[in-house]
Amino acid sequence: MVTFPHKMICQSRYGLVDLEDEDWWLCTTCNTCVSRCPRGVGITDIMRAARKIMLEFQYERAPASLRSAMGNLSSEGNPWGNERQTRGDWTTDIDVRSFADHHELLYFPCCVPAYDPKMKNVARATASLLLRTGASFGILGKEENCCGESVRKAGNEELFESLAKSNIETFKNKGITEIVVSSPHCYTTFKQEYPELGGQFKVLHFTQYLASCLDGGQLNFTKELKKTIVYHDPCYLGRHNGIYEEPRKVLRTIPGVILMDEVESRENSLCCGGGGGRIWMETLKGERFSDILVEQAVEMGADVLVTACPYCILNFRDSVVTMDMEDRLEVKDISEIVLETMGDE
Repeated sequence: MVTFPHKMICQSRYGLVDLEDEDWWLCTTCNTCVSRCPRGVGITDIMRAARKIMLEFQYERAPASLRSAMGNLSSEGNPWGNERQTRGDWTTDIDVRSFADHHELLYFPCCVPAYDPKMKNVARATASLLLRTGASFGILGKEENCCGESVRKAGNEELFESLAKSNIETFKNKGITEIVVSSPHCYTTFKQEYPELGGQFKVLHFTQYLASCLDGGQLNFTKELKKTIVYHDPCYLGRHNGIYEEPRKVLRTIPGVILMDEVESRENSLCCGGGGGRIWMETLKGERFSDILVEQAVEMGADVLVTACPYCILNFRDSVVTMDMEDRLEVKDISEIVLETMGDE
């Protein structure tokens, strides 16, 4: 049986890439194939290169929803095309300030928590925890663009560089040296790809920040959470960056929590289906990896499916609704869980 990656690589090797083959847009760049390849082939890099060629020669063949997201990113710096001025509106009623010289950290929330009404609680919970733990931080709001990760994986190198260079210039002009992010996709881009364009910054995913606060005594859990939690390893936090222990360390410390791994976890974790630009493309019902993971979590007796990636949360929450499981399973970001158990100030 010829696997999907093997088929794509063979086509590339012999110059048989069919620009009209929709299979090239299915890859989520989850890195499972790379981690298992006995020859260490950078398969996701090949996928990105093939997509780049497709966009250059047959842009109209790209999925319409992806082309729409690219157009919005080009004009407004976010995939929805929402006004730049509203990027920081999620801070309403929270004492979060614009980044200034006296701040030590920049909090970069990702486009999804910044704009999606259903996801703003992630940014708000993260900012609240930064405040509660004494972090000196600010945000950029309308001055920041999308990190560009998804659009680069979708093959639009020119747009990625435009977004990245704009962010790098802003970061440098503001004197930013350290960044805390909610999204593993932002984390990967800032840490691994921005240096190629002259952007050298210290980057922390929020789970790393929480783990360091736990070690330093800044996390004080005052409430029990008597719930069974299944933790999902995001591909870009786990396989791409090897961050497995920090989120588990934090969740395991919460009083009352029973913590479980998924059926396939850590380096074997099943992708939610949102990487590689697919978060902006439609996936047919019955073909969604997120449906499988939600079903497994319910079968395991979980009360809450917890993860640390905005894309994963979007997909899981959509699956919970379409599978009519809203009364059986909650989906939450780790920031929401931690804030809930720290109690009132």
